[in-house]
Amino acid sequence: MKPMPAGALHPVELQLDGVARRGHAQTRTLLSDFLRDELGATGTHVGCEHGVCGACTVRIDGIAQRACLTLAVQVEGRRVDTVHGLADRDGTLSQLQEAFRRHHALQCGFCTAGILNSCVDWLARVQSPSEQQVREMLSGHLCRCTGYAPIVAAVLDVAGRRSTSASTADADFPSPPRRQP
Repeated sequence: MKPMPAGALHPVELQLDGVARRGHAQTRTLLSDFLRDELGATGTHVGCEHGVCGACTVRIDGIAQRACLTLAVQVEGRRVDTVHGLADRDGTLSQLQEAFRRHHALQCGFCTAGILNSCVDWLARVQSPSEQQVREMLSGHLCRCTGYAPIVAAVLDVAGRRSTSASTADADFPSPPRRQP
């Protein structure tokens, strides 16, 4: 890996929600700031800036990660998915987004983008979750508005529908990517 001088701007090319994008960032620029300020992806929200609240969660190569703990230069050549990439190009909501709507699983919406990204990643790994498992997964997110019960209901709803309709679920919840050694 070549050295990157502090303060210099470095080109960062990535796939953002399935679209090739390019911007410039200093070595210390956080992915959350790069997405919002450089690329205009304002659906990624910044809450605590310490990785605690989960509002900034995005999926990097399919795996949920905190954008406020990731440097923009670390995503060079990778795929980053935000809440903007969950719905179809025509605006049709994903199965998970529909479940959130149906169960009133969001209030102000600030934390919702991060929760949705964590849920997509997690549901790709866990086929038939229990309520307790969903609650444990959500423990990495802080939401002041919902009390979590509607979010849990939405995730369990999707898991239940997925088990009865494998073809629809495969489109919303692809197998998690294999990590490279």
